[in-house]
Amino acid sequence: MAEVNYAQEFKRSIKDPENFWMDQASNISWFQKPQRALTKDQNGFYRWFKGGKLNTCYLALDVHIENGRGEDIALIYDSPVTQSIEKYTYLELRDQVSRLAGGMKRLGVEKGDTVIIYMPMIPQAVISMLACARLGAVHSVVFGGFAPHELAIRIDDAKPKLIITATSGIEVDRIIPYKPMVDEAIAKSTHKPDHVIVYNRRMGAVRPDQENDIDYATLMKIADPVRCIEVDATDPLYILYTSGTTGKPKGIIRDNGGHAVAMHYSMKHVYGVNPREVFWAASDVGWVVGHSYIVYAPLVYGCTTVLFEGKPVRTPDASTFWRVISDHEVDVMFTAPTAIRAIKKEDPEGEFIKQFDMSRLRYLFLAGERCDVSTLNWAGEKLNVPVIDHWWQTETGWPIVANMMGFNEHFDVKPGSATQAVCGYDVQILREDGSEAERGEEGYVTVKLPLPPGTLPNLWGDTERFIKGYLNKFDGYYFSGDGGYIDEDGYVFITGRVDDIINVAGHRLSTAEMEEVVAKHPDVAECCVVGIEDDLKGQIPLAIAVLKAGACIESFQLQSEVVGDVRKEIGPVASLKKVLIAERLPKTRSGKILRKVIRAIADGKEFTVPSTIDDPEILNEIEKLFQDQMVGSFEKKVKQSN
Repeated sequence: MAEVNYAQEFKRSIKDPENFWMDQASNISWFQKPQRALTKDQNGFYRWFKGGKLNTCYLALDVHIENGRGEDIALIYDSPVTQSIEKYTYLELRDQVSRLAGGMKRLGVEKGDTVIIYMPMIPQAVISMLACARLGAVHSVVFGGFAPHELAIRIDDAKPKLIITATSGIEVDRIIPYKPMVDEAIAKSTHKPDHVIVYNRRMGAVRPDQENDIDYATLMKIADPVRCIEVDATDPLYILYTSGTTGKPKGIIRDNGGHAVAMHYSMKHVYGVNPREVFWAASDVGWVVGHSYIVYAPLVYGCTTVLFEGKPVRTPDASTFWRVISDHEVDVMFTAPTAIRAIKKEDPEGEFIKQFDMSRLRYLFLAGERCDVSTLNWAGEKLNVPVIDHWWQTETGWPIVANMMGFNEHFDVKPGSATQAVCGYDVQILREDGSEAERGEEGYVTVKLPLPPGTLPNLWGDTERFIKGYLNKFDGYYFSGDGGYIDEDGYVFITGRVDDIINVAGHRLSTAEMEEVVAKHPDVAECCVVGIEDDLKGQIPLAIAVLKAGACIESFQLQSEVVGDVRKEIGPVASLKKVLIAERLPKTRSGKILRKVIRAIADGKEFTVPSTIDDPEILNEIEKLFQDQMVGSFEKKVKQSN
């Protein structure tokens, strides 16, 4: 554990980032060490460790083998949905990765090429990511639940040389045929990849073969293993798409050098883990948590990582998480509050926990969306370990605010706060005019530049959007898109998005994108989609539609058709299930829909009627509509009264 205390370390990271991060960079193995930490590129953007040369796959696998740890377990695959467990040593994982990389090289993949990975939670997904890193290729993992339309958008943006997929994913009660979805996406996209590598799961899913398809197992048989390719610290490791307010996803870039340094640092100082311990992030490789804390950080740091294919409940029941912790002797776990809420709902007294040996579990970390007080307290009480709520974003790749467990001194928990800024992040709350807010005053959550290593240096192919979305609002600051405040003790409280992004069970989704789908319905004149509070998922989307004159569609039919359209266009992850019909929508006199006010009404919160509102009476109509349909807080009040 760290010898210095948090206050000293944090101060040094902000006052002297150059030397602070050069010290951290010495903890990883470089092919060529950087001469300095911080520089600026031709756009004037900060870059980390320019001149350094390394390979992220080498850090994750080869270096541990060279240090005599080849027979240690690197990856545990636990799949209650297929009732199978597989364990891979560092040597076994390296051999699989180097052979797939050789096969990809045989298919023409070179350093700097892009590869899309559309896979379920299976070892081959991790192997594919690391194989790309080994070649210096840039991977973009697309969450397997996304619809062909969404995949097609990412194909056209990333322009992959090849796609790696599987025949199917598996949910609690159904098989999801991935290959037909990939074929449909390619048919819809303008860019066409050279090949599609298909891993056959042998679950009976439809596997249509195309001319350029390559069987994964066959490729592995004929491929020659390859060594790691040397890349620059500033070369991209991956692109990860996240929802944008325009409906077009943003391609977050992660570089190799800064990312590796940040991953190593965070495992020790944020999560308080030691090498050789077992770390489990119960997420999906399609999300940033999966990239950072299923694949890269644990392996770079030398931990055993758990890859879990299942759900917190119904696979087979609410005991699954505790069984995994017990079976694999998990030391530190990371999941979303949604997962804990689902378990709590099924097993409110925590009876399942008593059936398992949880003695190895030291900390539970929660992030991804709002962590309510009751969930935080329930988990702490039932597990009898510190439960750490922390906050970060796809853009940053690792925590911005946390109770850093790698230090000997820890902060007292304040429910509702993710505690204090992580070393390297100069978090500040700014007013609309750019002035610094007083303690306790709500404003815009920003980070004073430079951002620390591992954070996004740019967007893939869209520098203008990067500047406009993150840097233009406040000169010299990264704008997080969130609102919040810092209290008198320095604790950071995040109050929610200030744009149209909502957080559904840890999945960032664009309400603007959903609105586009709703608006396409032939009977809809105009609409809005807002995220309202939900006890289980944190937020869920709600659509309100105004019908065209003369339309005579019934509300249940509109809801069925719109829900189906959103599921087809965006995917089931969107969770849009409720569509209301209104006579009109509350707007300003300039025509802007008052989404924030609609959210407040649905959530039963106080709000100020904007002075610019066109007709205040419409708010009463919306409130009555919600009451009649038992939406949001009205539904909660009815349930409570019953």
